[in-house]
Amino acid sequence: MSIAVNEISLNHLKTLTLADYISLTQPSEIFPITCQITETTFRLAKQCRVNSHDQISTSITSKPTKSEIELVLFSETSFQQLLTITQQCHVEITAITAINHRNALVSYRFSVHCENIDEAKAQLASIALTEKIEAALIKNAPKLHQAGVLVMDMDSTTIEIECIDEIALLAGVGEEVAAVTEQAMQGELDFAQSLHQRVSKLAGSPESILAEVAKNIPLMNGLEKLIAELKQYHWRIAIASGGFTYFADHLKDMLNLDAAHANVLEIVDNTLTGKVLGNVVDAQAKADCLLSLQQQYQLPFQQTVAMGDGANDLVMMNAAHFGVAFHAKPIVLKQADSAINFSGLDCLLHWLA
Repeated sequence: MSIAVNEISLNHLKTLTLADYISLTQPSEIFPITCQITETTFRLAKQCRVNSHDQISTSITSKPTKSEIELVLFSETSFQQLLTITQQCHVEITAITAINHRNALVSYRFSVHCENIDEAKAQLASIALTEKIEAALIKNAPKLHQAGVLVMDMDSTTIEIECIDEIALLAGVGEEVAAVTEQAMQGELDFAQSLHQRVSKLAGSPESILAEVAKNIPLMNGLEKLIAELKQYHWRIAIASGGFTYFADHLKDMLNLDAAHANVLEIVDNTLTGKVLGNVVDAQAKADCLLSLQQQYQLPFQQTVAMGDGANDLVMMNAAHFGVAFHAKPIVLKQADSAINFSGLDCLLHWLA
């Protein structure tokens, strides 16, 4: 069966954004919308609302199909950027599967075919950084409207700071501790070793410096919006951190999270001893937290999401169906399923189907 489409020259579209041409509002019953892009033309099913009439009618023989793989782009993405993505990532667009209006932004979901999704993701990550856009190539994306579990790192993910670095500044050993933190984040040091090394430098510091850091703890942009939206659909949300319970528990109470796992600082007579109590919450412990919550709440594996920025988050991200690098180090970007490079945490809402 042939599909009636409108065809327009890309020369007319290259400087335009997706929203300039494809209307942001479409009748729900027309999805998936047949869509194709070539080096010279852009084709779109005739029933799709557009903001231009500079086009010709034609037909194609293929029916719109919904692939397991979707390319997600925001409405301000240009057609030139779309063409660059399809060519350099070697993906073929077949349809628009959804246009989502979430957290005051609009994203387009394209059904795509590609031979090697890992290579395509790596290329897309490079394009997104170069073009300074957010973009995702996702296979079987978790669904926003179905209950799931999200586990996030704490330092530099749910909050804007590295707590241990802030404590160290107040303790007068800021530069020494920050240098070790950076090595651990880049994956150059074993995490447990680096944690003990950093905490030891805090020995003799007053417990009051913890309260000083917690008092003005800066939440990451988009965190509260993300949590509020996910909770509407009964998602379970937790922090798994190589940081400290003093701050993780504070955030759990403040944000009404389902769980918080972190390390316990030893405090004797209102003074930090420079030691950590119990087992270190390392990369594997973070992954175990995610899987435990999935089992506890009997959630499908496809609805598991992990998000972080450092090498210590990679095991957790690999344990989830969908691992997202957030403002992350290169080693994390390279291995993540997707990334958020410039936006707030609530960008995740658009990566979900």
